Amino acid sequence: MKYCSSCGGSVSKKIPEGDNRLRFICETCAVVHYENPKVVVGSIPVWENKILLCKRAIEPRKGFWTLPAGFLENRETVEEGAVRETEEEANAKIRIVGLQCVYSIPHISQIYMFFLADLVDGNFSVSSESEEVRLFSAEEIPWEELAFLSVSYALRRYVDSPIKNTLHVGSTRDRKDSSKKS
Repeated sequence: MKYCSSCGGSVSKKIPEGDNRLRFICETCAVVHYENPKVVVGSIPVWENKILLCKRAIEPRKGFWTLPAGFLENRETVEEGAVRETEEEANAKIRIVGLQCVYSIPHISQIYMFFLADLVDGNFSVSSESEEVRLFSAEEIPWEELAFLSVSYALRRYVDSPIKNTLHVGSTRDRKDSSKKS
């Protein structure tokens, strides 16, 4: 950030009085500009005990499998975002069952929220964002070909949980191997 969105003045990073973090502060009008994490929402769509995964047709991680997910839009609930992303990436309609997983990735300032969902009618297809879309049983999930650790975390918690629709919370700070992609 170079300029204040309130007055157009120059900004610099400083710790505001009474705060403990660097913030962009306007040198003209003293407005503090906060940087907040991005929220990513997605679903774990299930049909007849199988999970719908999408093979990415776009970067990052093109050609790897993922759950339908993406950035939350302004004025959208997290549930609406998960439904929209599933429609965009898999041309599938879902019914939200409940929040399954919250996963924080502090080093890139992202928070992932995955909802357990039922596919409404079992229909799905490729989209501009997915080169392949298919259902996998728990035993068929291509673990080594998953695009992101957040997806692996959500799927592992879902598959390993004896009670579905159980909330799991985690973070990249919990993992031992930080060399993998977030």
